[in-house]
Amino acid sequence: MEVKIGVQQAARELVVETEESSESVEKLIADALGGGAVLALTDSKGRKVIVPTDKLAYIEIGPAKVGKVGFAGSTTTG
Repeated sequence: MEVKIGVQQAARELVVETEESSESVEKLIADALGGGAVLALTDSKGRKVIVPTDKLAYIEIGPAKVGKVGFAGSTTTG
């Protein structure tokens, strides 16, 4: 699961790849916004990302991007 987090006063968004389900991530977000001081997510490598809820601008949840392998988009002329 890929979670993109927009943070106020930050030029770049945070992108977290997590093994959690979308339902689990949504619950963590709702709990944090409902009274928690921080949103804490653990990425797929075991690192924890913690963002103060009062600094959240937006959160986007979607499937993880699958990397493309090869040169399918290139053309060769011979």
